[in-house]
Amino acid sequence: MSPRITLAVAGRVLVQLRRDHRTLAIMLVLPCALMTLLWWMFDDAPGPVDQFQKLAPGLLAIFPFIVMFLVTSVTTLRERSSGTLERLLAMPMGKLDFLLGYAIAFGLVAAVQSAAAVLLSVGALGLDIEGGVWLLTVVAVVDAVLGSALGLFVSAFARTEFQAVQFMPAVVVPQILLCGLFMSRPLMPDVLEAISNVLPLSYAVDAMTAVRDDTATGDVWGDLGIVAAFVLAALALGAGTLRRRSD
Repeated sequence: MSPRITLAVAGRVLVQLRRDHRTLAIMLVLPCALMTLLWWMFDDAPGPVDQFQKLAPGLLAIFPFIVMFLVTSVTTLRERSSGTLERLLAMPMGKLDFLLGYAIAFGLVAAVQSAAAVLLSVGALGLDIEGGVWLLTVVAVVDAVLGSALGLFVSAFARTEFQAVQFMPAVVVPQILLCGLFMSRPLMPDVLEAISNVLPLSYAVDAMTAVRDDTATGDVWGDLGIVAAFVLAALALGAGTLRRRSD
């Protein structure tokens, strides 16, 4: 692994994204648009509980996670199917250089994406956060990077872009259902709670909820540490399973 090569790969990906205005707009604008839609849905809704305040922190983790998973998995597969990955790996560059370069590039985009969604939610949409906007932004960025890492990992098992998209119901949707957004995890059946305890998005949503409620900062960093461990594991597994080109 070479830091110089890794940064060169990251720079190449950032240049490509800058030229792809449609993908860049989806990555940066879509989470903000979805948060605005959520606020609009519940703006005048009756009831003792403000549903936007209840759901928004968890969705600030989920929306960037979904977007980065889709974009990263499809983009990586496109590199392989077009032969670009094979040409890159023919150079003095390892698989880990390639994956880390992609992770850095998409991580930077994820930071901008998550910061924009958080600032919009707190500043314009009135989301009340007890634990601090900066900490909420850090959690959102780590969650988006998690989506990128899982996207890089699953792209190794797809042969077409359509197959890459099909991994979303298998990898992403179960995590959304079991992450605690719709039902508290301790209230789930024992088997489902046990499954949720080994899914990274559960800890991402826990961290967001803890920041909202100003729970002990140690709990937030503990959850973030678990999410970061999943990121590193996904990148390591991705390096081991990455194929040079589609069969």
